[in-house]
Amino acid sequence: MKIISINAMRGPNYWSVRRHKLIVMVLDLEEMEELPSNKVDGFYDRLKTMFPSMYEHRCSVGEPGGFFQRVEEGTWMGHIIEHIALEIQTLAGMDVGFGRTRGYGEKGVYNVVFAYMEEKVGRYAANCAVKICEALIKGEEYDMTDDIQEMRELRETERLGPSTGSIVEEAESRGIPWIRLNKYSLCQLGYGANQKRIQATVTSETSSIGVELACDKEDTKFLLEQAEVEVPRGDIIRRESSLKEACDYVGFPLVIKPVDGNHGRGITVDIQNYDDALIAFRNAKESSRNGIIIVEKFITGEDYRLLVINHVLVAAAKRTPAHVIGDGKSTIQELVDEVNNDPRRGYGHENVLTQITINDLTTGIIKEAGLSLDSVIPEGEKFILKDTANLSTGGTAEDVTDIVHPANVAMAERISKIIDLDICGIDVMTTDITKPLSETGGAVLEVNAGPGFRMHLAPTIGLPRNVAAPVIDKLFPQKGDTGRIPIIAVSGTNGKTTTTRLIAHIAKMKGFRVGYTTSDGVYIQNRLLMSGDCTGPASSEFVLKDPTVNFAVLECARGGLLRAGLGFKNCDIGIVTNVAADHLGLKGIHTIEQLAKVKGVIPETVLPDGYAILNADDDLVYDMRRTVNCNVALFSMDENNPRIKALQRLNGITAVYENGYVTICRGEWKMRIMKAENIPLTYGGKAKFMIQNVLPAILAANIQGISIEDMKAALESFIPSATQTPGRLNLFKFNDFSILLDYAHNPAGMRALQKFTNELDATSKVGIIAGIGDRREEDNNEMGSIAAEMFDEIIIRQDKHLRGKTEKELIRMLDDGIKMKDPKKKTMIIPSEKEAITYAVKNAAKGSLIVLCSDVVPDALELVKSFKEMESNGGFNFEA
Repeated sequence: MKIISINAMRGPNYWSVRRHKLIVMVLDLEEMEELPSNKVDGFYDRLKTMFPSMYEHRCSVGEPGGFFQRVEEGTWMGHIIEHIALEIQTLAGMDVGFGRTRGYGEKGVYNVVFAYMEEKVGRYAANCAVKICEALIKGEEYDMTDDIQEMRELRETERLGPSTGSIVEEAESRGIPWIRLNKYSLCQLGYGANQKRIQATVTSETSSIGVELACDKEDTKFLLEQAEVEVPRGDIIRRESSLKEACDYVGFPLVIKPVDGNHGRGITVDIQNYDDALIAFRNAKESSRNGIIIVEKFITGEDYRLLVINHVLVAAAKRTPAHVIGDGKSTIQELVDEVNNDPRRGYGHENVLTQITINDLTTGIIKEAGLSLDSVIPEGEKFILKDTANLSTGGTAEDVTDIVHPANVAMAERISKIIDLDICGIDVMTTDITKPLSETGGAVLEVNAGPGFRMHLAPTIGLPRNVAAPVIDKLFPQKGDTGRIPIIAVSGTNGKTTTTRLIAHIAKMKGFRVGYTTSDGVYIQNRLLMSGDCTGPASSEFVLKDPTVNFAVLECARGGLLRAGLGFKNCDIGIVTNVAADHLGLKGIHTIEQLAKVKGVIPETVLPDGYAILNADDDLVYDMRRTVNCNVALFSMDENNPRIKALQRLNGITAVYENGYVTICRGEWKMRIMKAENIPLTYGGKAKFMIQNVLPAILAANIQGISIEDMKAALESFIPSATQTPGRLNLFKFNDFSILLDYAHNPAGMRALQKFTNELDATSKVGIIAGIGDRREEDNNEMGSIAAEMFDEIIIRQDKHLRGKTEKELIRMLDDGIKMKDPKKKTMIIPSEKEAITYAVKNAAKGSLIVLCSDVVPDALELVKSFKEMESNGGFNFEA
């Protein structure tokens, strides 16, 4: 078996619009294609022995044991690998259940699709599942232990922490989109100009002064003392020589910790003598960045964390360090093992509690007590294994929110304002949280910026608290605010780039700050920031991350959808211009119906109150209305199209080309925008396919509330040119001839271009064409045949974007197509695009039209513009 490729879907995709996290592995079964599971001796028994829990896999049978039934009856190895990949992720603590295995369209090759939680784990599971299946086929032993642990560790490395994860989940539950901005915990909530950011539990609204204060325990303590808040007596020192004097001033027992410490690092508590204080000082120094150490009185009592969000106490927890309770029989090691057997404990953050690890700190604590791991603890005696109460080191938490004394509540809320933190965790030591600190002799030990939420979200004892909700309430205070910006997504075979650019232009003229993606680059407010084919999910996210953008128009092409899905979960308007045979035979898409399913992902992602704008003249596009969960608007070049009439009778929104006008209809009422011949993009109404591109654009504008006057002004100022529509019907008029540059790159596009050039007068028409390497032979043949109909003379060039085929193969395909239509057609082969264009210009007859079909638009544009400049400077210099 051979893995051809592994892709990770991260958004709505061809396989599932709603399940976004999917691995798509293209697998060549090779010789195993002819060997289903029931033909491999002992395979069924070995699989059941290795994965008894797979009995829960229902598969298509629909009941427990269904998958095993399929294996016994005989199923393909790709299907088995899908289930193994799902099961090993589940064994590693990631319960995923969605999977599909489908033919790729080539003999023995399959798409194996399965869900993942973390992408690196999913990719690892894909490779691992193939190895396991191969071992089962050969009857070899396979130990999964290391693989399961590796996947658990990968998840802990990649996943969002519990605090960040809870905020993201709360945002998702309210329809607020989010984007992870780095591999750590920096996340964006909302899009564009409406975004907010979080990093763990620090937000974009958190005071930087507050964070600085909380990180400086000396300043924090000083401010709290000045405000008459109970804090332990203490001193700040920098040198070891000052330690003795500080110890004498504060008095034992002591706590020693770094001023800039957090999460329990470098802290030593209950220090009873100077020798221990010296060790603790050195430990704190090692954990400190600035070398400043705090020495303060050790306050006895229980450790409490008070969580304040937006200056309101939302949760409180009593924290207990990792510990064991003796039974008079078991050793410390045995007691730790017993505690770790609690199903609530897991590796890292995978469960409610974390397993207790025996590290150097723990062995040191045990040794200081005069014990070892083999020592037996008396029955009922608690033995503390860590010096801090953090859950990440195996500690436990008990929710006490409802019993905190009102005086302590008021104190915590006041502290949050004194330190100026919108989210803070206040550490308190007291014997009884139900009484004021002034009565118990308790004290505030620390104020923490970016406090962990885990102890409140899933306490060991007590009521879980949704502490993420008040964070979202603060960031998005308006009811129903989702932080979104208008998103218009455009797909289709032809016309999508021009439609995208036109919509962006209309929105910009209205005053929006527009970001848009196209096949030639990403633009933020008309500034090209990324060049190249930018129609995939990364480019969409680039726009949606930009804090200056408040309106997004995103061209979404087939390639990105199949490679990684969409870069957004939902849009407000989804447009499909048309579906024609293009890119067939690539990435498992072999029929135009499959291609339509790919394009149909766009309208399926439209929000329920949004609109899918569909081409009523295209059967495949019109059928997409059946799978959407939103409003539908239609456009047509024929106002009498029955589909248009039917929607108008239902009081729907349509756009039509009628009596020479581009017109929007609300129900059967017409709102004429302007005559098509007066729209520069249509070249006096001759470019019918450009009129078709205008229709969905004005529909989208109307749905977004843009007035007819504003639309008209935008249409009049959108000039087909190398600047506004690069490579899309760019006409350059020279003194004796003209050059038309267009991106026509498939038969449907060439047919549309043919209709336009038929409207243009010329003494002769010369076509410069090229084959496309990732198209089928019949597609390139057809391109050649259409060119034979269009042009008096043809120049075949082929020097770029071979895409898997040779230059000679592509030239032959085009030449064959030309000869099929007109064996006597005058044809030249000039492989270099630059040389082909130069030859055509040098030999252009007076009044001729040179039509350049280019798939590398920037290079061709630069060359043509250089010829234009030469002419204006007195003549052509073909040697330049």
